[in-house]
Amino acid sequence: MKTDRTYHSDNHQSSMMFILLMGVVSLLADMTHEGARSVTGPFLSSLGANASMVGIIAGFGELVGYVLRLPSGLITDRTGRYWTVTTIGYIVNVLAVPFLALAGRWEVAAFLIVLERAGKAIRNPVRDAMLSHATLQVGRGWGFGLHEAMDQIGAMLGPLIVAGVLFFKGTYRTAFAALIIPALLTISMLLAARMLYPRPRDLEPTAPDLKTKGLPRLYWIYLAAMALNATGYADFPLIAYHFQKMSTVSGEWIPVFYAVAMGVDAAAALLFGRFFDRKGIPVLIITVFMSVSFAPLVFLGGFSLCLIGMAFWGVGIGAQESIMRAAIAGMVPVDKRATAYGIFNTGYGVFWFVGSALLGILYDLSLPSLIAFSMATQIASVPLLLIVKKISRLQGRIKVDCLTAADH
Repeated sequence: MKTDRTYHSDNHQSSMMFILLMGVVSLLADMTHEGARSVTGPFLSSLGANASMVGIIAGFGELVGYVLRLPSGLITDRTGRYWTVTTIGYIVNVLAVPFLALAGRWEVAAFLIVLERAGKAIRNPVRDAMLSHATLQVGRGWGFGLHEAMDQIGAMLGPLIVAGVLFFKGTYRTAFAALIIPALLTISMLLAARMLYPRPRDLEPTAPDLKTKGLPRLYWIYLAAMALNATGYADFPLIAYHFQKMSTVSGEWIPVFYAVAMGVDAAAALLFGRFFDRKGIPVLIITVFMSVSFAPLVFLGGFSLCLIGMAFWGVGIGAQESIMRAAIAGMVPVDKRATAYGIFNTGYGVFWFVGSALLGILYDLSLPSLIAFSMATQIASVPLLLIVKKISRLQGRIKVDCLTAADH
């Protein structure tokens, strides 16, 4: 018979292996779709789309990429078909990318860009729910941070592959076609993970009894805070469009800048994820103040300042993709987690879409107004995060959860 210590040791090891395996899946998937995203702005421009259309397409893609997470999460919690939903999502997500090589009109390219985001929407809340079971054993922030770091290694390698193709006189179409290789590897690794871990929920054998009629008040305040942050965050296609239009960054360097941002994203996810397990919500507030300066740097600066701005942009993305997810796992019970991720990401995506569309319109009108809007909405999230900090301290949910995981 296994002792308590042996059981927790084995479960800790299994949890870490599951996180690493899903990290490899995400690495390959991000290599595929982030490689494509690094040049979708200039690609749409080359097909005749203007700045407003680039912003709206990018924003609508993000909207679809978040709105569909609501039904995905609800269906998964009700049916328990975690792997089926995740697999469908990944297949749509990664296979839409190579077809961009065949797009002859910006409308066709826009459809494929949105389709890729739809695939991501289907798989993300379910994947995050599965990861949340494993992260309890290793620390919420560290587990999601490690996954995000691997995710962003792929997001860094993908744009570098695209940059390499362009450097050797290839075209955007050639680059999209080359991304079929990581796309197929993604599907292969996902099927292997499904075979090795058919029931990821078993990685979280015990959970606190938090039975409620709905999701807690803390969760909704947190959603409002992050929605404000999303509203002011410029999507990369608009930033890349600006680089190309103003010639501050040449076409060959644009994917490299994106890769730098993804590298910073990965490092920030690990660093701030570990700090989150120890300090909680205040770490997220720190990242807001760090990332708010990206807008004036990338939209007003020259080559060097744009690079620094992309680094700050990467810090914000890293925090959003790691700490943001980790906090939710500590706020809601196991049986509502996929739903919670779905609802949260839907609300987040609606505000991302509104913000992206407004930023695209403001870009055509006035850069100073774009910058002011971006900075003001991000800073407006801080008071709400302070309220979340106060409530979470009183309830002890997030911090106790993280400390319990750290003790294991």
